[in-house]
Amino acid sequence: MAQCVQSVQEFIQDSFVPMVAVLCSEDAEKVTRKNNLNFSELLRPFCRLTSEGHMRDPSNQLQVVKNLRISVNNVVTRPSVPSSGVPGHAHRRLLSEVVLTCQPAEGGVANVITAGDYDLNISATTPWFEAYRESFLQSMPASDHEFLNHYLACLLVVSSSEAVPVEKFLKLSQEQHRIQHSGEYTNPKWFIPNTLKYYVLLHDMSQGDEQRADSVYEDMKQRYGAQGCYLLKVNSRTAAAGADEQIPDPWSQYLHKSSLQSQVQLGLAPSYGVLVNSLDNTHPLQLDTPSDTPGSLDALRAVAVETKPPPLTTGVAAATSHGACLTLNDHDRIRLFIQEFTFRGLLPHIEKNIRQLNDQLVSRKGLSRSLFSATKKWFGGGKVPEKSIAELKNTSGLLYPPEAPELQIRKMADLCFLVQLYDLAYSCYHTAKKDFLSDQAMLYAAGALEMAAVSAFLQVGAPRPYPAHYMDTAIQTYRDVSKNMVLAERCALLSAEVLKSQAKYSDAATLLIKMTSEDSDLRSALLLEQAAHCFINMRNPMVRKFAFHMILAGHRFSKAGQKRHALRCYCQAMQVYKGKGWSLAEDHINFTIGRQSFTLRQPENAVTAFRHILTNDSQQTSTQQGAFLREYLYVYKNVTGACEVALPQLPLPCINSSATRVYFGHERRLAEGEKQAATHVSLDQEFDRDLAAMWQDLEEQVVAAAKRGVVPATFQSTQCCLNSQTDNLRFPLAVVEEPIIVEVVFRNPLKVPLVLSDLSLLWKFTLKDFNRPQTQEDSVGDAVPISNEKEASVPRVRKDDVIATEVISEFYLSPEETKLARLKLLPHQTGQLNILGLVYNLASTSSTGDTTINSPSAAEGTSVRGRQDLEIQGPRLNQTKEEKTSVSHGPDRRLDPTITPPMPLLEVFFLQFPTALLCGEIRKAYVEFCNMSRVTLCGLRVASTHPDFFTFGSSSLATPLTPLSPTSFENCSAYKTLATPPGATPGSVAAVTLVSEGDFGSGTGLRGGVSGAGTGGKGITEIPLGEGTLKPGESTQLPMWLRGPDQEGVHEIHFLFYYESAEKGGKISHRVLRHTVFICASRSLSVRATACRSNTLPEEEEEERNGSMLVFVDVENINSSEAGVREFHIAQVSSSSKQWRLHKCINPAEDKDCKLTSRERGKLCFRATRCKPLQAFPFSKSGVSSLQIITSTTPCADFFFRRCQPLESLRPPVAMETQGRHSRSQGVGHGGGDKDIAGVVRKCNEVDLDIIILWKAFVVEDNKQVILEGQLHVALQTIDKEACSLTPKEEAQEMVLLKFKPELPPPMTRPSMEQLSHLIKTNLQYPESYSHPFNQKSLCMVPVTLTLSNCSLAQVDVIIDLRHKTTSPESLEVHGSFTWLGQTQFKMQLGAQEVMRVQLRACFLHAGVYNLGTPRVFAKLADQGAMCETSQQTATPALIIIINST
Repeated sequence: MAQCVQSVQEFIQDSFVPMVAVLCSEDAEKVTRKNNLNFSELLRPFCRLTSEGHMRDPSNQLQVVKNLRISVNNVVTRPSVPSSGVPGHAHRRLLSEVVLTCQPAEGGVANVITAGDYDLNISATTPWFEAYRESFLQSMPASDHEFLNHYLACLLVVSSSEAVPVEKFLKLSQEQHRIQHSGEYTNPKWFIPNTLKYYVLLHDMSQGDEQRADSVYEDMKQRYGAQGCYLLKVNSRTAAAGADEQIPDPWSQYLHKSSLQSQVQLGLAPSYGVLVNSLDNTHPLQLDTPSDTPGSLDALRAVAVETKPPPLTTGVAAATSHGACLTLNDHDRIRLFIQEFTFRGLLPHIEKNIRQLNDQLVSRKGLSRSLFSATKKWFGGGKVPEKSIAELKNTSGLLYPPEAPELQIRKMADLCFLVQLYDLAYSCYHTAKKDFLSDQAMLYAAGALEMAAVSAFLQVGAPRPYPAHYMDTAIQTYRDVSKNMVLAERCALLSAEVLKSQAKYSDAATLLIKMTSEDSDLRSALLLEQAAHCFINMRNPMVRKFAFHMILAGHRFSKAGQKRHALRCYCQAMQVYKGKGWSLAEDHINFTIGRQSFTLRQPENAVTAFRHILTNDSQQTSTQQGAFLREYLYVYKNVTGACEVALPQLPLPCINSSATRVYFGHERRLAEGEKQAATHVSLDQEFDRDLAAMWQDLEEQVVAAAKRGVVPATFQSTQCCLNSQTDNLRFPLAVVEEPIIVEVVFRNPLKVPLVLSDLSLLWKFTLKDFNRPQTQEDSVGDAVPISNEKEASVPRVRKDDVIATEVISEFYLSPEETKLARLKLLPHQTGQLNILGLVYNLASTSSTGDTTINSPSAAEGTSVRGRQDLEIQGPRLNQTKEEKTSVSHGPDRRLDPTITPPMPLLEVFFLQFPTALLCGEIRKAYVEFCNMSRVTLCGLRVASTHPDFFTFGSSSLATPLTPLSPTSFENCSAYKTLATPPGATPGSVAAVTLVSEGDFGSGTGLRGGVSGAGTGGKGITEIPLGEGTLKPGESTQLPMWLRGPDQEGVHEIHFLFYYESAEKGGKISHRVLRHTVFICASRSLSVRATACRSNTLPEEEEEERNGSMLVFVDVENINSSEAGVREFHIAQVSSSSKQWRLHKCINPAEDKDCKLTSRERGKLCFRATRCKPLQAFPFSKSGVSSLQIITSTTPCADFFFRRCQPLESLRPPVAMETQGRHSRSQGVGHGGGDKDIAGVVRKCNEVDLDIIILWKAFVVEDNKQVILEGQLHVALQTIDKEACSLTPKEEAQEMVLLKFKPELPPPMTRPSMEQLSHLIKTNLQYPESYSHPFNQKSLCMVPVTLTLSNCSLAQVDVIIDLRHKTTSPESLEVHGSFTWLGQTQFKMQLGAQEVMRVQLRACFLHAGVYNLGTPRVFAKLADQGAMCETSQQTATPALIIIINST
């Protein structure tokens, strides 16, 4: 139970007090009416004695009476409660009004109880329960089985202004005697026949004669004795004189209670009473049933009509003051009068009656003169076994005569109890209990048991424990046998208070719960609430039981019409169920709180409660949710109708604000016929962080290329679509007259559909002119925000002159559906825009789900217009120490775009753009550029992840955009061709053309070229426009050559088109347009090339000295024939190099063409000679037909320069050459002056020759033969090292272990033995056969010339050893043996690329075949003294035939 103001002892003592009646004369009433009081009301504030009283018990022991209070009431002769013990209607209204008028104080301090995970704010006290309890006990009717509520004395009050006061006293005395003894009245009841009569002479000090009053009082003392009368002087001042003086008013707190009680006693209870709501006559945990659903709104409207009862006013409790004629001295006189009456009249009277009753009982029982002497005899033995109540017959109607000994014992016990003689009272109650049980007078026995238990508890020192079973038996008897719920309730209230004082909260809660019943909702509600407080006040608080019983109490309060108390109970219980997963319980509580709040004119609280039902993940049925939603909309409509200042916040549907996406710009047009529009960015694309980083990198490259290699410090990458993963720290930039599309994610959490109508965006806009400089004064003056909030409150009224706002007329959300809505804004002026949220009408449809969306008229009656704000939390800051140690978030400005002046708008269309290509295939397409804005466009560039995939051609060479020759035109060839001169054999002439890489823009950033890495943007192409600009509304179409990727598979190729406005100085420096294509590349040819050093040494040509080698080209058709390719023709082989020139093909002359069908291979051989280093690329070509392809022009040269090159070989400008039938190459110039050994040796073996293979493929499509063209590139780098057109697949790298120590610098790389073995090239010159007459001369001497050629650019020390002989037995058998004559070891030094000849002589003894390739040559670099000589590779075997001429 809750805490009480009084202790349990004080509560029980005040519950049972001596009753004193009052009979007043009319004149005496007039005296008291001057103070707006009657006589009993005048005395009521002073009825508690402040001093101790004394009296003697029957054993003549002096007993102290402390804190005694008496009850003074007017004599009322009408019964208030039927004798059956069932409270009457008026009595119930009295108690209900007492509880209704006692509400918790506003802003009162709540008691915070922590139990486990719960922190509950609970009211520490329940004053309404104490008021109910006090009123209930004071208004209890007097019954015949007990005397506690019977009157012990009667005050006869006569005014001193009476003519003969003594006669008036006599009349009042006779009236009292008639009321008590005539038998006409059942009420009031009197304690004993000889009632104490106390005569009070009331004197009005303001009017009466004080001397006459004193004389009358003296006469009274002679007649009635000094202890039986009193002179009370009041009204020491007039009301007018006391208006200025503030006198305490102790009567106000008693008047309301007394007025209610008097009306109940008179049957004049207020007619309005307490309204019982028919809605709440349901089970406490039952929500709306489906049958009630159609009428739920009507019922709620009926509840809304219920009015608050007017405050109770009576003539007594009027707004006028009380005691206006009384001074503080008068207060003291009244207090002294009560003390004199009690100590001199009442207590002696009670003491005398206790003695008389004790004497009568002793004499009748034949016992000793004192009960105390017989206590042991009475209680020591001979106990009567108590029968159970079930075995006892119903004897509640049994009545004892007034003079019965059993009643005399009970009467004596009650007298002792009233004057705090609890030991004697307990003995008498216990004796009476046995007598009543033996007579089976159950009502009397229950009363004796009840008071015996209370007396035992109140005994000083607690000589015996509290007999709780007495109380249980008494309650059960009252309730089940006597059917008297009033007495049962009183007994339960007393017992529960006693158990609470002993901390037996569990027993108290059980007792209170047992007393709940259907006959009184108010009593059940109060007792359930107190039981809940018992559960929470236990040593281990039972929180869930507390909440459950508070719910039950709230339900009973609601049925009793106590709406405020019901709401309070539900709110306290909600603290336990909230957020614990008890969704159904939460729904019930919130629904009830919403209804009660609405009934109590608290619409804001009602809306909050209903919002919780609708926003949580409810587990209710769809029918129930539909009822919730309709009632919520009805309540919301009443709230919005009351105040239309601002749009209310709606809880439905749920909006995922962080998932909001914002798109700036027009939605891209789809393909138009053959035109394929650029993909750019759209809201349908998923965000990819890696892809976004790639686009940003491309944009940085193209910006650097446009800004001369420097990225501006204010560079901000273009973000057309903002979401939760993009960088939203800056204000995004939008362009005036270009739409802003906001994508909002709606989620319907309910199982019923929702209909949103007139859905649009809320915004605030601040005008700002960016074209003129902004001064501080201007910025302050322009900062006048414009908003559409007021217009949005009325549907279809918009401010379209500043920002056009799109309105979605209807937006349907299915049950539990997540759906996207895209809302558009079109700004017409520049400035700062802030998108605030959404505004819409919310309505529900039929819960069956078959309502069509097209007719929302069914829901118009319950639709409300409101808003939801888009509040996006920015990313958490985690940079500084303060940010890391605290939780702080940065801004997210995706909804705050800055509207900038107009900018050009580019649209790109692709024509004849393929989706599938062969590897290396060349295809021609067209690109159309359109300026869709009103601003001139310039500076058009494109960046790509695959710059080798496309080219717009070279404009510096003025290459025609169409083929020159009719044949190439007819075949739609992408190449430029040239007819072979008459009489020339294909493949016999090598044509050479010199071009610079700069002609194709590589490394220079020229128009139409690719800017190199040195300019900050590798792969950036400037697109050639007519005048460098594209005017508003204009479009241009340019050819684009495409080359299939070298690797098969699906390739994702990205284009980024960059352009600027011709009007400089805007907020946006540039704009970009994105495009992504997917190309499926199929296998075509595989080309492998190898360069071998030639053994022949040219004789005269200086430029070809030491510069001859053979190039072998191996071509294989690896196409799988799935694309319908019949065969491949090798049309031409070209080369490009600064140091090598490709000569004619040395294939057999009859092989005039090279055709390869599926899985076939062919091998071609070319001779290459070294030439002087050039600063341009010589292109040499060799064709097999009469039409030679000009490889030094677009597109062949473009793709050659755009091919993927190793990062370490970014080369200076180069030139091109063309030769006969199958070859093309490119090389790197000498480093010239490299002194390190590794560089010298490496350059000795470098080739640096690029081969270009041009092919044609014959494909059958739709029964037609189509010729496809393409080119493949092979880069030869090293002698005897094979190069392939297909790059080998990279193998997965092994995991590298982490190293915590810095690595040592790598050692200097030294050339390998294989590299050092190619420093010197050797060649033996000798006759193939030599005749010698061995018969004449046994020794044959043959001259041999050994030619040494230094292949490096440094001096080389050479050692020639002729002493070496072949030790292999096979060579001895085949070639025989010979010897060298003369000097057999030479040491010499060769300069850079020097050729030296050494004359040798070979000596033969027999005719035969001999191998002269036995000399070994060792070489080392001249400046490397510590290095050992390395054996050089020898040529192929040099065989000589020795013939015997005889």
